[in-house]
Amino acid sequence: MNILNKIISDKKREVALKKSIIPVSQLEASVLFNGKTNSMAKLLRNSLSGIIAEHKRRSPSKSVINNNHSVEDVVNGYQNAGVSGISILTDAKYFGGSLDDLVLAKASSKIPLLRKEFVIDEYQLLEAKAYGADAILLIAAVLTREEIKYLSAFAQSLALEVLLEVHNLEELEKSIMPSLDMIGVNNRNLKTFEVSLDYSKKLANHIPNNFVKVSESGISTVEAVIELKKYGYQGFLMGEHFMKTENPGDQASQFIRKVMKR
Repeated sequence: MNILNKIISDKKREVALKKSIIPVSQLEASVLFNGKTNSMAKLLRNSLSGIIAEHKRRSPSKSVINNNHSVEDVVNGYQNAGVSGISILTDAKYFGGSLDDLVLAKASSKIPLLRKEFVIDEYQLLEAKAYGADAILLIAAVLTREEIKYLSAFAQSLALEVLLEVHNLEELEKSIMPSLDMIGVNNRNLKTFEVSLDYSKKLANHIPNNFVKVSESGISTVEAVIELKKYGYQGFLMGEHFMKTENPGDQASQFIRKVMKR
């Protein structure tokens, strides 16, 4: 069983357990549930850098990345750096995250927040809304077209933006629909964890321009961002590059300044 299948198998059990103890009515009663959405798609369209920085403690491929900083410090640093979005990993078992990270990020920042999670159930979208997310991630590799259609429409009904992640043309073609806001190309093969920017380059022309194009993973240089901009990408999700340093916010600031100068 590859790592992605294992994560999804565990996620199904986790969501079932959560649903059994925290009713939907409790999520809907959250003070954040009816909050105004801060549009990540709009900010990316108007941004000169397009950097989406991530809060990420660990990963299956890299083990521990950074356990030294509080969510508040990281998120504040990213906001001061001028990022266009902040991705908060909420998976506990494989990435060391939690929904508490999301709500702390909400309290610490005015930047649009993406709940980065392995979404398989509408319950997780209600959680995202209740804990302060502005956008959610759907991964085409683990969802059918019907599931993407239902979950993306449900997200929009909650005023959550949708970033749909694809890895190849087959996933992209099954997924394109009006209920998406952003389409991301993951440069990391989720089954082998091999990384190549060629994935983003090859799919760029197949993504309609009415969606914000986002390149995800494996981006570590200013040159890569500049190169991908030529292919129409407006968002660049950077997971480990900043988090693996002593000061993620400072590193993001230096990186963004260099991008803006180009």
